[in-house]
Amino acid sequence: MALAQPATAVLESKLPARAWLVVALLCVVGGLNYLDRVMITTMRGSIVEAIPMSDTQFGLLTAVFLWTYGLLSPMAGFLADRFSRSRVIIGSLFVWSAVTFLTAFSTTFGELLATRALMGVSEACYIPAALALIVDYHRGTTRSLATGIHVGGMMLGQSLGFVGGWMAERHAWSTAFQIFGLVGVVYAVVLVFFLKDATPQRNESIPPVAQKVQFIPALRNLFSRGSFGLALLFWGFLGMVGWLIIGWLPTYYKEHFQLPQGEAGLYATGYLHTSALIGVLLGGFLADRWSRTNPRARLLLPAIGLLLAAPGVFLASTTDMLPLAVAGFVLYALTRTFSDANMMPILCLITDSRYRATGYGVLNMFSCIVGGAGIYLGGMLRDSHIDVSVLFRVAAVLMVLCAGILFSIRIKPEELE
Repeated sequence: MALAQPATAVLESKLPARAWLVVALLCVVGGLNYLDRVMITTMRGSIVEAIPMSDTQFGLLTAVFLWTYGLLSPMAGFLADRFSRSRVIIGSLFVWSAVTFLTAFSTTFGELLATRALMGVSEACYIPAALALIVDYHRGTTRSLATGIHVGGMMLGQSLGFVGGWMAERHAWSTAFQIFGLVGVVYAVVLVFFLKDATPQRNESIPPVAQKVQFIPALRNLFSRGSFGLALLFWGFLGMVGWLIIGWLPTYYKEHFQLPQGEAGLYATGYLHTSALIGVLLGGFLADRWSRTNPRARLLLPAIGLLLAAPGVFLASTTDMLPLAVAGFVLYALTRTFSDANMMPILCLITDSRYRATGYGVLNMFSCIVGGAGIYLGGMLRDSHIDVSVLFRVAAVLMVLCAGILFSIRIKPEELE
């Protein structure tokens, strides 16, 4: 008599042939998502020369995007649970790409501000739907790696933000918006033919589109679970850590080590982006492998990563040796991103499968709010002449707290997949 196969092997055998194609297609969309949102920050001089504005107004261009993006994320996630995930993704890409293209024709600050707000609305619909679609396809021991690869695509898009400034220097500031806007519109049309929702297989619980999901009952269901509340705190505090370090690391390198602005920027971004990309892929791979023998692996690995990242940041904030500081922040970028690869898989362990995208939208909103508060608090402390290194020590403590939250999250046997 043949021996029964492990549950994980059964899940892996059911992996649809289209599963990795979906990840590849969404990596491009994720890259465009971050490229379109961040490239405006790399062409400040060219934009201000064409459309005169104060520094406060220029900062408002990013702030209004973040506010609309964060506040609308729960409703955007709900749309992906209520309707077709693939169609929400395609519609989001088409609209934000069209807005990106129209941004190029702005001639006043008010018009530019309006396009940034519209971009926040349209881009909010993407990430909850994309991550939910990926975990619909990847239901076994490929889930974290698939999520990590997609997050890696977004990181690549963010790191390519400099292309906007490069184009603005050689052409008009509007050139990059025209080109990448058109690229996104064309790619959205291509996705109509290739991006499809996952088809539920026998004994699987992917919620059919026909099942009507309501927004208020979805929120009530999510917040009735103590584990979701803990996940919300975890993602919010981790968002504050990320914004504190990203926002103030160039300043720290410049002031603490007396580096020129360009060199400080290179240390603060080049090493971190490379390490983070490696870390998000490694975190996905390791979590998937460990999950074959430990159902809590996707909770434990990010917690261990944060316990490694915290002393790295603390060391970097207390040393006067530049190589040690760089090494500490590289360790942070490498291991903190284990959480990025596993957040949606964690959500799958603690929430009703009908409300995954809505749940991630709520997490996104809270992270944006808390992260923005972290940046503001950092600015207040700086105005009070408090050294940037103190902010990083606070971030190290918050990471230990986040690890503790992950260790305390409990999952139910019936929610394991």
